[in-house]
Amino acid sequence: LKEEENFKGRGPRGPRSAPGGSGNGKTHNPESLLDIAARRVAEKWPFQRVEERFERIPEPVQRRIVYWSFPRSEKEICMYSSFNAGGEESGTSGDNNDESQLPFLRGVTLLEGGWVDNVLQVGFHLSGTVTDPATPSSPELVCSVSVSFDRCKITAVTCTCGNKDIFYCAHVVALSLYRVRKPEQVKLHLPISETLFQMSRDQLQKFVQYLISVHHTEVLPTAQKLADEILSQNSEINQVHGAPDPTAGASVDDENCWHLDEEQVQEQVKLFLSQGGYHGSGKQLNLLFSKVREMLKMRDSNGARMLTLITEQFMADPRLALWRQQGTTMTDKYRQLWDELGALWMCIVLNPHCKAEQKSSWLRQLRRWNSVDVCPWEDGNHGNELPNLTHSLPQELLQKGHTSITNMEGWVGHPLDPIGTLFSTLTESGRSGEEGLNTCLDLSGTTRLCVGSLKGESYVALAVETALVGLGQQRVMPDGLYAQEKVCRNEEQLLAKLQEVELDESLVKIFRKQAVFLLEAGPYSGLGEIVHRESVPMHTFARYLFTSLLPHDAELAYKLALRAMRLPVLESTASSSDLSRPHHIVSVVPNRYPRWFTLSHIESQQCELASTMLTAAKGDSRRLETVLESIQKNIHSSSHIFKLAQDAFKIATLMDSLPDITLLKVSLELGLQVMRITLSTLNWRRREMVRWLVTCATEVGVYALDSIMQSWFTLFTPTEATSIVATTVMSNSTIVRLHLDCHQQENLASSARTLALQCAMKDPQNCALSALTLCEKDHIAFETAYQIVLDAAATGMSYTQLFTIARYMEHRGYPMRAYKLATLAMAHLNLSYNQDTHPAINDVLWACALSHSLGKNELAAVIPLVVKSVKCATVLSDILRRCTLTTPGMVSALHSRRNSGKLMSLDKAPLRQLLDATIGAYINTTHSRLTHISPRHYSEFIEFLGKARETFMMAHDGHIQFTQFIDNLKQIYKGKKKLMMLVRERFG
Repeated sequence: LKEEENFKGRGPRGPRSAPGGSGNGKTHNPESLLDIAARRVAEKWPFQRVEERFERIPEPVQRRIVYWSFPRSEKEICMYSSFNAGGEESGTSGDNNDESQLPFLRGVTLLEGGWVDNVLQVGFHLSGTVTDPATPSSPELVCSVSVSFDRCKITAVTCTCGNKDIFYCAHVVALSLYRVRKPEQVKLHLPISETLFQMSRDQLQKFVQYLISVHHTEVLPTAQKLADEILSQNSEINQVHGAPDPTAGASVDDENCWHLDEEQVQEQVKLFLSQGGYHGSGKQLNLLFSKVREMLKMRDSNGARMLTLITEQFMADPRLALWRQQGTTMTDKYRQLWDELGALWMCIVLNPHCKAEQKSSWLRQLRRWNSVDVCPWEDGNHGNELPNLTHSLPQELLQKGHTSITNMEGWVGHPLDPIGTLFSTLTESGRSGEEGLNTCLDLSGTTRLCVGSLKGESYVALAVETALVGLGQQRVMPDGLYAQEKVCRNEEQLLAKLQEVELDESLVKIFRKQAVFLLEAGPYSGLGEIVHRESVPMHTFARYLFTSLLPHDAELAYKLALRAMRLPVLESTASSSDLSRPHHIVSVVPNRYPRWFTLSHIESQQCELASTMLTAAKGDSRRLETVLESIQKNIHSSSHIFKLAQDAFKIATLMDSLPDITLLKVSLELGLQVMRITLSTLNWRRREMVRWLVTCATEVGVYALDSIMQSWFTLFTPTEATSIVATTVMSNSTIVRLHLDCHQQENLASSARTLALQCAMKDPQNCALSALTLCEKDHIAFETAYQIVLDAAATGMSYTQLFTIARYMEHRGYPMRAYKLATLAMAHLNLSYNQDTHPAINDVLWACALSHSLGKNELAAVIPLVVKSVKCATVLSDILRRCTLTTPGMVSALHSRRNSGKLMSLDKAPLRQLLDATIGAYINTTHSRLTHISPRHYSEFIEFLGKARETFMMAHDGHIQFTQFIDNLKQIYKGKKKLMMLVRERFG
């Protein structure tokens, strides 16, 4: 080092002044051995403040050590003054999201604005003043800042601004960046102990006296106390060699870490937790976790310190005890924060650079936390959750075969995510190019890092293999909603990372090797021949393997994907011999399904796997048949089978190619399965499914349409078969789409008519009208359908259905048949006195009008039915007036032969019967209304009596009858004085 001191060579960056700006003016090469040595000393060696003297090191080396001991990268300073190196996230203080207010960015602004002054470095201590310029809301503020550093880390900071936060204030940032960016402008001095060492006794005395004189009010008592102790031979101060020097760097026992305000970390975490997830507190806590990850990535020992402080506050959260006491689970967002805590602790304890004593200390700490009662379970389960029902069953009765799960706690979905962590570690190590690793070249010419002891396998290859092993592990589905969601989430996250890796020849070999192993590995594999009923399904993983292997080994890809299609937790566990014993089935069914909260998601993934195979198998009839069999065997959800049917249909009928008839048949077969499954169960999409199936069958061909009509009773309800299936088949659009000739059209129509008649026999109430419509072009079929309606009219059909069919018959030109059905409908009808807005009134009026138009005899036949069925006075009076306005039979020219030539008399049957019934209905209704009438209905009642008088007057003695009726009311209801007064005023 002494020889290197005089080295004046020129390096690649040229000569410059010695570090510090206050040296002897000599030039040196920045990469000289002297600087290299000084930098390494600055990074590695602490300086003792008492036991060992700094003067043992030559003065030029001292200057270089002091120079290099300050952090040289702005990134480290940024890490302790913002949530990330780029300053992209919001800070912890308040809700202000203005990036310019982040401490690091504000510090940069102060530095670039020239607000840093009086910068002085004495040994390992930096000081200066930073001015906050005046703003409209605050005056100018001059802050005194001091920074202590050691081994390229800031170990202590003080600032008179008084700001309290987790990170350095803007003034500390500004001063530190000044030292990083402008080291040549910082006046550099050796530690004060070195300066004192160079002074004579007289100089030392003068120095002390001047120091006391300048600051006598502050330091005089302390100076006198120290003087007394020094002059005392037995004092403690005289027992220690040397004296402390705050500017001489850290002691050998001091921890080598950046300055971290522990109290503020604790306060901030406590504040965020107290907010309970509101005001963005969850985001702020995640930012703190990101800060810990950043520290760990840079091997900053403060990462473990900061995580310890965060964990202590989490353990002290009062909600934990409350939740434990109430037996309730914590929220998902809060549990995710605990998961992050666990993952970070795993990163810390697995750090290969940690010393054994550190790991032992952390283990003791973790055990201490784990022993606390309120410490939550890692898998998110609590005692109040119901037990898994299948655990109580005698031995996916649980399975037809027999296997076991060797690892009840799976690696994927584990609270500490070991596979995901290992995958990330290996891939990141492969990118970073750590020292001590060999390099190798693959066939593409790209450099890849290799582990020398692992036969040249790359880190990427090891990461991929690790992920495949973990994902393929047979593991039991954990109890509890959160733990099951975590299994799905971790699996999807790991697969997303795998998809970022570009497969080359070497990785494909690993995929093949692992795929074969998983198929043959027995109970260790989730893709083994037999799996436990409650093992985690492999659908998502298998879909990734399938798409990855398909271009390279299609046979293996299909074998693996077909194996993964199973979902034994939904399969019946009773053997065929047990099915004959109903009492046994009853005992199994209630306990059939375990508490799989994510079952819906799992079934969706199973459906996605099947859809992927169907897409890939297009054009390959053998594989399509195999996939179809797998779907029919393993998928139990009708909605998912329907989705697969739709997917297959879309793939088979792509616009840019001819329809794939084999795939269309698969689509149709799946659709037929959906029809069978949902035939006897309620499904809100059933109508859509039926319509789609007809469309699919149409695309397949006329024979498919004929087939579904021939076997309609196994696929559709009678209503669906007539109103949707047969109607669609008979439509012009279907005929045009299939390019049918006359013979084919007639065959299809014949099948549709046969179907319609069968449905009408089975369900005349809902299918008779559709059957008549479908059969109207065939006389025999139409007559058969009409007879079915007549046979069912007496008992099996409502008046609404009969009226509807009757109107259809009139519209089609069969008035007598319409009349017949209308009279049958009237027999089922009953309108009470107060049902003057009943929906059947229009049908009654229509039936009477139809009868009137046909002739006197038909009207005479229907009026007794009306009198018997209708008790509503207003309806009866309406019918009565209509019948007296025109002559029966005159309305319809087609039936003029029935015309009697004159109006019907009200004094003779059948109108006399109708008039008497109408008058009687008004009398009965009047008494019914008066029983519970209120004053606000008086005027309405008077109007009702006015309408009644109009009807009374239609009789030859109506005036007398109405007068008697009014007198009777006055006598019976004389207690209702106000109402009776209104009656007298209106009617006398």
